[in-house]
Amino acid sequence: MSGNFNRDSAWELVKKYNEEPFHLHHAVTVEGVMRYYAEKHGYDPDFWGLAGLLHDVDFEKWPEEHCKKAPELLAEINTPEELVHAVCSHGYGICVDVEPTHEMEKFLFASDELTGLIGAATLLRPSRSCKDMDVKSVKKKFKDKKFAAGCDRDVIKRGADMMGVELNELFEIVLEAMQSMPDAEELNAQNGIN
Repeated sequence: MSGNFNRDSAWELVKKYNEEPFHLHHAVTVEGVMRYYAEKHGYDPDFWGLAGLLHDVDFEKWPEEHCKKAPELLAEINTPEELVHAVCSHGYGICVDVEPTHEMEKFLFASDELTGLIGAATLLRPSRSCKDMDVKSVKKKFKDKKFAAGCDRDVIKRGADMMGVELNELFEIVLEAMQSMPDAEELNAQNGIN
């Protein structure tokens, strides 16, 4: 990885443009999900993780320019072009016309909204953990349009189609990835999120 680009510089960039604990937690959650998938499928988990960590770098300060402002910000840390493309492509058909082509980009697109839905469901559980959640619970929350109404179900469906997997398989993959990670409080503590 080139110049001053690494996980530390990426995380500092995310924190520079995002202050809300929710957004910071989402960044490290998607990073973990991307790393998990990459490890299981023989890809570079560091590279995939960075795509997840950086994917919403511009969202908090420039929501109306989401995925359009990102290349300018990512240039500050010499982000490799493949990662810039991946970050921008997760807004395909939503706010940009940069199409996900690589498996990494398709999985980022497919898992981004779903991590939010599973995260919201986790908050309602007595355990406040997804570790005791099953795919049936995710499916039930997905079908309830009033639950986590901000999570775009159509984007999740399009992501599954892009990846060539059934919706239930995508639920299983992302839930398993999130279950492999520390719970929210520990994940936040590890990353200095208050």
